[in-house]
Amino acid sequence: MRSLVLVFATLSTVPVLAAESAWQELVPGVRARLVTSDVLDADGTTLAGIQIDMPQNYKTYWKTPGQTGIPTEIDLAGSQGVEGYQILWPYPTVDNAAGYLDYVYFGPTVLPLELKIASDAPSVVVSAVMGICSDICMPAKASFAMPLQFAKADAGEGLRLRQALANTPMPWQQNPEAIGDVVFDQATGALKVKVEDARVDSQSLIASFGDAGLLFGVPQKSPEPGIVLLPSLGTDKIEGLEGQPVQLTFMTDMGPFEVSRRVLPMAASSR
Repeated sequence: MRSLVLVFATLSTVPVLAAESAWQELVPGVRARLVTSDVLDADGTTLAGIQIDMPQNYKTYWKTPGQTGIPTEIDLAGSQGVEGYQILWPYPTVDNAAGYLDYVYFGPTVLPLELKIASDAPSVVVSAVMGICSDICMPAKASFAMPLQFAKADAGEGLRLRQALANTPMPWQQNPEAIGDVVFDQATGALKVKVEDARVDSQSLIASFGDAGLLFGVPQKSPEPGIVLLPSLGTDKIEGLEGQPVQLTFMTDMGPFEVSRRVLPMAASSR
């Protein structure tokens, strides 16, 4: 079993006049910084991101970390002129090498942030807690602060952020629907997901229930045509799942996408 070492790396909170903060060490051999695009879009949003420079055999975790992962928490409390934000999670790697299922990012990683700007002189403060793991697992606490300036775009950091966005799931807005009904089979403890579009890589499906603490495993084949099974990884019997929202994330030959559904009871399935 991996040993757990607690490390708190508090990164620089001194504002800097650039599109990136200084590199700071998270844990030995791993560093991070905040990067910004310095581009304000017509809708009042701009892109920033936490850039993590780590060896390829190191990893950090997706929004749903998995069975042994450390949840990544990002907060912008203390920012000025930023009225909202969204974490744009790139599609993760499924890691079950140690016999447990985790959703991770290996090696160099950028976690993009979309910021809603509400003033002419905004500044952003980003606090994050994330797990950095190799042979041991080290939770690291980080804090960054930067003014946001839009007089001149930073082409290098903008490109870095766009590359990360290319692997961020988009809402599915095509016909036919990618995913039909999602049904919970109480008898087997599995989600039954109807795949409607042949472009969906059914083996890439990930079900996420947000903060509900529910975790479902890697996709399995079903004897029913067009159905993919996602087995529950919990040991307790699941009650009251019907009607709960679930986000399905998946890959296609066009890149990653996501859809939201509500879990149906067995008798209510119609598609």
